[in-house]
Amino acid sequence: MNNIYNKTIIKIALKSFAVVSFLMIFSCDPDETQTVATFNKLVMADEFDIEGAPNSAFWTYDIGTGPNGDGWGNNELQHYTDRTENVTVENGYLLITAREEAFSGSNYTSARITTQGLFEQAYGRFEARIKVPYGKGYWPAFWILGNDCAENTWPQCGEIDIMEYLGDELTTTFGSAHGPGFSGADAITKDYVLDSDRFDTGFHVFGIEWAPNYINYYVDGDLYQQITREVIFDETDGEGEWVFDNPFYIILNVAIGGNFPGSPNSETVFPQTMLVDYVRVYKQ
Repeated sequence: MNNIYNKTIIKIALKSFAVVSFLMIFSCDPDETQTVATFNKLVMADEFDIEGAPNSAFWTYDIGTGPNGDGWGNNELQHYTDRTENVTVENGYLLITAREEAFSGSNYTSARITTQGLFEQAYGRFEARIKVPYGKGYWPAFWILGNDCAENTWPQCGEIDIMEYLGDELTTTFGSAHGPGFSGADAITKDYVLDSDRFDTGFHVFGIEWAPNYINYYVDGDLYQQITREVIFDETDGEGEWVFDNPFYIILNVAIGGNFPGSPNSETVFPQTMLVDYVRVYKQ
């Protein structure tokens, strides 16, 4: 209990520093417009300081292999569960663990948790501190999805991928946006590459600042991509549509295999875990 208490105090003390450093320390290509807002009012924070299942005030579960049984539209190989073997909170961290095991017709299990119906927000700063697994076939992600997908099917509802990572590309993550005219393989996306480190060996802070006219992407405070209405227009020859003005909800998951990462190979290690130190959301 004392360790958890101390970790909470340290996290609270760091919040003010994180806000300032996130806004002040950034880099971007010289030809990109740098627009930085001041989203400094904390409106949602899960510090994962309660042991056991993820806090039900924030999180619910996506279960199975997708509504159509097609691997969540990507031919992913895992079956998502709500079992403690796949998702739990321990020692101040959320743990999402992928396992190689026969389960309900799949050969892998993992977890996907969301704030759908519990916390949804348009605009603001969304960030999480995460340590990812490694190896061919791993596909962890931190992303947000439009809350109107039941009425406006994807990609019309919009998707913002704050962090995606392929387990066999150890130094690279990327941020993307999907909408009508720029979805799937045609998403607007950009890589972020570490100079002298690997994403699986330590924690990194992944975030966006999202306003009515732009989405800024950050890793550890570095601004590396900005998507605007103008960028969407230019990248899609005028056919893309900005669909980022409604509330979105948060998703954390570890997928295995699928169209994008490919299947695990003989060198892929199981089980492995994505650790999440915190998730925080701010507004102006």
